[in-house]
Amino acid sequence: MNADKSLISRRFAHALSTYEDEAQVQAQVGDALLRFLAETLPGVHPRNALEIGCCTGMLTEKIVARLPSLAQLTVCDLVAAFQSCIDTRSRAWRQYVSFLAGDIEQVELPQNYDLILSSSTLHWVHDFPALSAKLARHLNAGGALAIALYGPDNFTEIRELTGSGLPYLSLEELRHILSRHFELLLAREEHHELWFADPIALLHHLRDTGVNALSPVGWTKGRLAAFTAAYRERFSGEQGIRLTYHPLYFIASSQAEKETKAT
Repeated sequence: MNADKSLISRRFAHALSTYEDEAQVQAQVGDALLRFLAETLPGVHPRNALEIGCCTGMLTEKIVARLPSLAQLTVCDLVAAFQSCIDTRSRAWRQYVSFLAGDIEQVELPQNYDLILSSSTLHWVHDFPALSAKLARHLNAGGALAIALYGPDNFTEIRELTGSGLPYLSLEELRHILSRHFELLLAREEHHELWFADPIALLHHLRDTGVNALSPVGWTKGRLAAFTAAYRERFSGEQGIRLTYHPLYFIASSQAEKETKAT
């Protein structure tokens, strides 16, 4: 099922004050994405960049610190309320960070970029092939794309118990889509397990990171009891009960760069 973007916006806006305390995996994934970019394209020195799904600016802050060549950084998010977080953080930065509110699938991008980054966001989009083509059109010749999103094993425990989940694309499916528009340089996947004391703590984690955005329907007492019992029975371990994250990473360059190398 495709997620309701108005619900996504409301849930993430509600989690504004709690997101950074709970988003341990998202922080790790963002760090890994920047590390893979540096390892795969050590000579990248972008003058301007676009970050998609900036949220509270955790990754934005690291982009600014690790890419001193940047003279302009546009950060985009579906949730307009996150602009206040970016404005607060950017007081300590050079004045080149601008916020663009809107759905990346619909919003008009103001220019082309040397670097496009996104972490823990693009699994929410409805039409990844169309977005991939759009991003390719807005990447300068010789530019780089660095994205991390989640794959089919993400929250597999919840999907098994509730039957609901995003239509995640696999590493191979995404590799095929991206290869139509970019020279793909890195494609890899990881699995992370988070452990919680009980299923209620897990549900609080989902709420406090905003990722409980698949259904507007709340929990009834009976449904919650059944979910809690089933989760304990099927996904318990010595550390408590587990939740799986399945990040996928891609580093690519523009096809114009590929064509240049071939000539």
